[in-house]
Amino acid sequence: MPRLGITYQLKVALLLATFFCACDEEREAAINEKQVIGEPAAVAYQVRMVYTDSLQVKAILTAEEHHDYTNLSLKHSTFPKGLKVVFLDEADKENIILADYGILYNNTGIIDLQGNVMLKGSDGSTLETPQLFWDADAEWIFTEETFNFSSPEYDVVATRLDTNKEFTKFKTGKLTGTVAVQEEESP
Repeated sequence: MPRLGITYQLKVALLLATFFCACDEEREAAINEKQVIGEPAAVAYQVRMVYTDSLQVKAILTAEEHHDYTNLSLKHSTFPKGLKVVFLDEADKENIILADYGILYNNTGIIDLQGNVMLKGSDGSTLETPQLFWDADAEWIFTEETFNFSSPEYDVVATRLDTNKEFTKFKTGKLTGTVAVQEEESP
């Protein structure tokens, strides 16, 4: 049997190294393609997240499905089958937000709620709109969409809302509806 020369062995080693490098490149390309396509890093079902501050429950988020996209450059989570968030105030009164779809942007803390968004206040007030943004850090709510707000004192339809969570400071666009006004007598 003839003896193989060192040149032949070197060529085989180079060929094998190229083959394994190509496999690594294909694997890396597949991973990058999944990130570009937007495959989630994880999917969870029947989710219940409890947010606390100083051992007090502040909010409870429940959703049928949660997709975690922290593997992408724009890190975010989605709730493709809707979500419900129950906010608890200092007196443990509940304010509830419901939406058909939600996106939580990890870097900004902004939650984009979409589709049949409804905010139900513990005082019986309701806000309905097709889309609502919630800035959790600033505790601020805003939308450019038309919204309906009703309570015992108000029945308002408007376009654009920019308000704090208590609705004590707000700006709105074109406004129609009824507002209860109490007149004061002049001295």
